[in-house]
Amino acid sequence: MEKTWRWFGTKDDITLDMLKQIGVEGIVTSLHDVECGEIWTSEMIDTCNQHIISNGLKWSVVESLPVHDAIKYAGKERDFLIENYKISLANLGKCGIKTVCYNFMPVIDWVRTDLNKEMSDGTGTLFFNKLCLAYFDVKILKRKNACLEYSDKELKKVEYLDKTISEEEKTELIDSIIVKTQKFISRGIVGANQNPVEAFNTQLHYFDGIGKEDLRQNLKYFLEKILPTAEKYGIKMCIHPDDPPFPVFGLPRIVCNQDDIEWILNSVKSSSNGLTFCAGSLSAGLHNDVVEMAQKFVSKTYFVHLRSTHVYENGDFEEASHLSGRANLIEVIRIFEKENPNLPMRVDHGRLMLDDKDKNYNPGYSLLGRMFALAQVEGMMAVVKNEITNKLYE
Repeated sequence: MEKTWRWFGTKDDITLDMLKQIGVEGIVTSLHDVECGEIWTSEMIDTCNQHIISNGLKWSVVESLPVHDAIKYAGKERDFLIENYKISLANLGKCGIKTVCYNFMPVIDWVRTDLNKEMSDGTGTLFFNKLCLAYFDVKILKRKNACLEYSDKELKKVEYLDKTISEEEKTELIDSIIVKTQKFISRGIVGANQNPVEAFNTQLHYFDGIGKEDLRQNLKYFLEKILPTAEKYGIKMCIHPDDPPFPVFGLPRIVCNQDDIEWILNSVKSSSNGLTFCAGSLSAGLHNDVVEMAQKFVSKTYFVHLRSTHVYENGDFEEASHLSGRANLIEVIRIFEKENPNLPMRVDHGRLMLDDKDKNYNPGYSLLGRMFALAQVEGMMAVVKNEITNKLYE
């Protein structure tokens, strides 16, 4: 697989020169200064692409060309936004950028309740605590009917936590769930002078009354409109699984399991309709067998995210070492290297380690933690390539 790295543009403290030194071959990036829904012009794309090329690298994957929420909830402006999306796709294709990762998660992308859970070895990792999420939902967000989505036992724990939690801990929970993690991915639902909880609640209301089947049909509508353009320019569209792979905040999730992915890939038959296989997102659901899913969807996977999670019996989960956890990454690598080699791959959600903790990196996107993970993955890839070359397993 091609070793790629998610890079956040020229404002990123991690430079392209640094990435070249650690063995990165391709760059995964976006036009982070363009508002969601606006057109990516050929000039903007070319400027970014030439900067990457001038540093001896290639722009391998767009992650992401974001899908505006109005497309997801079928707002009156969705056709206009889809036309803009098609123009941006065409411009990417003309500039030679052929792989686009996107998601169809309403309002919020990946969700964690702690961005720096301290591990026994002193590193920090991302953590999802179901009780903290329930507390945020019921007591801070105060979402209507939120209580109906949690058990009596969970709600009792929420009430107990409400008596002990500090204001500082509440603020940190808000930052972790909807401020620090979302603003650099979804172009910021939270403005400089907005209360983040109020802003988040406003966004949630757009999806009132929209269920799983509604969201599925809105995705199908979007794909039917944009895939002919993708096909024309040879672009592979790669939908990212939901993270975590189950509903949150009453929002429907439609890329959570094998059946969901099958439905999407079959909803619009196209060589451009494909998958980003995120082993980490899928592994966070105890209902998912990640290796089995890799085998099933290997031919329709056009981009791979390699990370893993450890999931507790109660559903809490944390980012695991790339050598451990539920994802079983070496088996996933075996499948892709043997049956669909040369795919762009990036390690994801590295731990905070050494002086990573002193830097202002985007959550999950440390330098040393990801570099360590890349070394682990590169070692697994070397083992698998040796097995294939010497036909050690057939």
